Amino acid sequence: MVLASFCLGAAGLARAQGPGNGGPAAVNVPIDGGVSLLLAAGAAYGLRRLRRLRRR
Repeated sequence: MVLASFCLGAAGLARAQGPGNGGPAAVNVPIDGGVSLLLAAGAAYGLRRLRRLRRR
């Protein structure tokens, strides 16, 4: 009960940074393309390792 009331009380203090505060204009970076390529490369590497282990 005490932890729940603390979390609810602290939620009002935690706020995200508003738009236009600090720094140059935000640049949208497409992360999805790079992450999907890394996941595909990791899956291919993992399959290759499994196939090599099964050959022995």
